[in-house]
Amino acid sequence: MKTSRDIIIRPIVTEKSAKLQNDYNKVTFEVLKNVNKIEIKKAIEDIYNVKVSGVNVINTHRKTKRVGRYVGKTKAIKKAIVTLAKGDSIELY
Repeated sequence: MKTSRDIIIRPIVTEKSAKLQNDYNKVTFEVLKNVNKIEIKKAIEDIYNVKVSGVNVINTHRKTKRVGRYVGKTKAIKKAIVTLAKGDSIELY
């Protein structure tokens, strides 16, 4: 059984996600690969005590990166962009 803390791996803090949070009241999280939007919504509402009005999900693919002569791949993650209800907010930083 997955708990709310297992579903949400970490918040994603980048310039783009900060702009989404400030302008549109949306917060970005990395989530487990095998969860759906309903489970993500329940987990966010349980952990942060906010009302979620929408969830968008993005599956990112692996990218090839190289440092000098060494070639590797980044990991593929699943991101959830969560839209919060008016008046609710999450302070990540």
